[in-house]
Order: sequence, then structure tokens, then C-alpha cells
Amino acid sequence: MAKEKAIKELEDLPGIGPTTAEKLKQLGFDSVEKIATASPHELAELSGMKLEAAKQAVDAAKQATTLEYATGTTVYEKRKSLGRIETGSKGLDEMLGGGVEANAITEAYGKFASGKTQLGFQLSVNVQRPIESGGLGGKVLFIDTEGTFRPDRIEQIAKAAGMEIKDTLDNILVVRATSTDQQILAVERADKLIKESNVKLVIVDSLMALFRSEFLGRGALGERQQKLNSHIHKLQKLADTYDLAVYITNQVMDNPAILFGDPTTPVGGNIVAHAATTRLYLRKSKEDKRIVRLVDSPNMPEGESVIKITPDGIKD
Repeated sequence: MAKEKAIKELEDLPGIGPTTAEKLKQLGFDSVEKIATASPHELAELSGMKLEAAKQAVDAAKQATTLEYATGTTVYEKRKSLGRIETGSKGLDEMLGGGVEANAITEAYGKFASGKTQLGFQLSVNVQRPIESGGLGGKVLFIDTEGTFRPDRIEQIAKAAGMEIKDTLDNILVVRATSTDQQILAVERADKLIKESNVKLVIVDSLMALFRSEFLGRGALGERQQKLNSHIHKLQKLADTYDLAVYITNQVMDNPAILFGDPTTPVGGNIVAHAATTRLYLRKSKEDKRIVRLVDSPNMPEGESVIKITPDGIKD
């Protein structure tokens, strides 16, 4: 009986030849493990493969992939070494357990001008600092869906931090997405960029703006949530694979069912709520002050911190 061929490369999978393998690699599916965790429907749609062939490839990849188990102690030791990006506010950092965490998705939601994008700008500068100085020593992929990226604001923050302005701006790789397809594609094809450019922070500002404008009415809700679910899980996969931080901003709506208290609710439903590791609610206070509330975190208690948005960036 002929010995089965060991599956190590994409070309070893059934139905995947050199041409298809190259196309899959360009789409970010550059390993057998990534094929194993892909949806056959997604694989077929993106690569042009027939659905049956995609199913066979995914099944073969699953059989060829081994699962690794770790003890709680091992996970604990790894978590202690996780990088964090300082925010500029000691109070906010303390509330977050040291700053915005790598290997996780941090969501900031709030009304217009609540400071969500400003926090993103600050993180874009701070992540470039060495680890011992409150950064991750890496670059930024900034996916701008609302036309909010302002290089002059980055210049202000970098100058105040004593950082080289041109280098700081060069280390921020901006994608202007004007459709959900472009937004999704920017994340799907991010693997190569992340590896080659040492990206340590991915920002999506904002996550839901294009989804809200393109998928209107209840009839489109199912398709919207399905695409959103795949999109946000890809963001988490990037965070896990490359030990980077993901920061997403989100819009809000007033929930008419809430009669007492603050009716402000983030959009995106349960998919975003479950996918975000840490959720922050930002709201305006007097003058340049903002109140940041930690709404959800797996390891930190709920709390509030007051920050100031100054010309030099975010401060206590």
C-alpha cells in the first residue's frame, strides 16, 4: 500500500495546484494551518475554487494539523510577557492593567467627538516606542473608513513626545477604505505587510461606518452580520498570530428600550460585543476632558478614568 504523502505545503493539499496556492498566499492563506481554520465557502469565494474542492482541501488541512495544549501555568507566564501600549494617561493605563493589550481587540465606542480617534492617534505614536518606554517597537496599519486620519495631528503628538516627525509618519501605513469590500480586503491581505514591516498595531477607524451605510434594513442584517463576523475574527487571528494589538472604534445609537439611564448603545450587536476583548465607552465632559469607562474586560474590574485631549496628545 502506497504511503500517504505528508502535507506540509499548500500544494500538498487536494485540489490546490501551484497557481491556486500562489493566489491563496496573496489572500493571506499562506499556511496549511490557515486553510484548516478557513470556511470552505469563504475559501471558494475568495480563490475561485469549486466548493467541493475547497471542502476537501479544508478537511485534509484539518487532518494534517495538530493541536497544541498548554497548561494554565504556561498561559499565565505568556500573559505576563504580553506587550502593552501606554495611552498617555496613567489613570487610563492603570484601569487597563498597563495599557492597550497585544494579542487582543480593544474597542472604543462613543458619540461624535468623544475622543475615539484621538486615542487611536496617540496609540499610533506610542506603539513606535521601545517596549521599555511603553510601546511595542513597531509600525501601524491604520484602516481609515471615515476619512478621519490627520497627519498634522500625528505631527503634534510626535513633536510633543520628542520623536522624529518624518519617521513617525513613515511608520504609519494608511489604507483609505471607501467600501466594506475594501475594508475587509485590507485585513485579509495584511499578513505579508505585517511580517515585512513589523506592524504591531492595527487600527480600524471606524469598524461599523461602512457596514451601516451599505447594509440597510432588516433584510440585509443577516448578510451584514455574517461578513462582520468573518472580518472581526480575522482581526483577532492577526492579533494572535503576530502578537500585535488591534484597536477599533465604533459608532453608537440610542436604544429606545432603555427608559432610565444612558441609552447610548454601540452598534454591531452581539458579534462585536463578544469579539472585543476590552470595551471602552468614551463620552465628553467639560472643556477638553473625556470620561473613559471600562465596560468589559476579562481580567480587569469595571471602572472610570478622566483624560484630557490636549494639543500634545492624551494626558491625565
